[in-house]
Amino acid sequence: MKIGIDLLWVRPGKCGGTETFIRHLMNGLAEYDTVNEYLLFVSRDNAESFSGYGENARMHLFVCSAVSADRAGRILWENLHLDRTARSQKVDLMFIPVYSKPFTCGKKKGKIPYVSVIHDIQALHYPQYFSRIKYWFLKFMWRHTCVSSDRVITISEYCRRDLIAHYAMVEGKSRVICVPVETSPSEMPPSVIEEKYHIKKDNYFYCVSSMLPHKNLDTLLKVMAARKQQGSDIPLVLSGVGGQREAFAAAVSELEISDLVIDTGYVSNRERDCLYENCRLFLFPSVFEGFGAPPIEAMRRGKRVVMTRKSCLEEITQGKAVYVEQPYDVEEWNCKIQAAMELSEKRYDFPEYELAWAVKQYLEVFEDAYSIN
Repeated sequence: MKIGIDLLWVRPGKCGGTETFIRHLMNGLAEYDTVNEYLLFVSRDNAESFSGYGENARMHLFVCSAVSADRAGRILWENLHLDRTARSQKVDLMFIPVYSKPFTCGKKKGKIPYVSVIHDIQALHYPQYFSRIKYWFLKFMWRHTCVSSDRVITISEYCRRDLIAHYAMVEGKSRVICVPVETSPSEMPPSVIEEKYHIKKDNYFYCVSSMLPHKNLDTLLKVMAARKQQGSDIPLVLSGVGGQREAFAAAVSELEISDLVIDTGYVSNRERDCLYENCRLFLFPSVFEGFGAPPIEAMRRGKRVVMTRKSCLEEITQGKAVYVEQPYDVEEWNCKIQAAMELSEKRYDFPEYELAWAVKQYLEVFEDAYSIN
C-alpha cells in the first residue's frame, strides 16, 4: 500500500505536541513497517526538516508549492490540490495527522480512503481562547473530519468520549490509539544545564508546557510566589513554545519571582531530556489535554509528578502521580508539592505508549480503512 501523509501544516519548532507526535510516529513507521511505502507531502518551508526521512527507501518527499507559515494559503492549497495530487501520485490511502482533511476528496469512483487524527476539541470547551473566526472554523473542520473520514483516531479514551458527545456519527468509525512516547537518556552531563540556567541538579522544579490559558501556568506562578514568601529558593524551569509569552513574563514580573522562574523557550530534545533527568519534581498544572505526554516522559525517568486530574490526565498516568484536586488552589498545590518532595523516585514503564505498539495499531487502522473502500 502507498500511504500519503499530509505534513503541510507542520511549522518546525512551533507546533508543540502535535509536531512531536507526528515525528515520533514517522520514526516508528520508518523503523517497524517493512511493507508499505510512504509519500510525505511537505511544504516549501518545512521540507528540509523532513529530509532525513528521504534516506529511507520506503519514504519519499513530495514538495508542494504551499508554505506552512502561510496558514490561509496552506489551507487553501490543501483543499484545492492535495487530494488531486495524491491521486495523481497513485496514493492508496491518505493519513491526516490533524484536523485539516481537505473538502475536495474526489467522487466515489477512485476515491482515496482517509484516516484522520483529532487530538482534542479544546475550542468547544474554551471558546474564549479563540477568535470567533477560528472557533467556527475548528468546529466546522471537526465535523467535516468526523463525517467524511473513513476512520478517525483519537489519542485517549477521554478524547473519544468527548468527540462522540459532540459528533455522534463518529462513534462507529473511531478508535483510540495513545500517543507514542519515546524516552531515551539525554547523555548530557548535568553541568551543561547547571551552567546555562544557573540551577543545581535535584534542586529545581521542571515543567514542559505552552503558555496557553488552559495550561494553568498562572496558578503555578502564584504557587512559586507563595513558596518564595515561605523562604523557598527552589526555582521553576519551564520549557515550551506557543501561547501568551508576554503575558507570562508580565505575571512573573508582577509577582516579583523573576529570580525563581526560568523560561527556556524552545529547547532541543536532548536538553529537554537532561532537564527532565535532573529535576526535583515535575509539575504539570494543565486543566485540559487530549493526551499529555510530558508527565509520562518524567515518570519514565523516575521523577515524581504533581498534576491535576482534569480531562484525560489521570487516565493516561494511570493514577500513579500526585494529584491536586482543586487545580486553582495555591495552598493545595503547595501542600502536594511538599508531600511529593518527601517521596523517593520511582520509575514507571508505561508499555502502552511504546512506539512499536502504536505503529502496529496505526497499521491495523490503515489496513481496515483501505479494505472497506
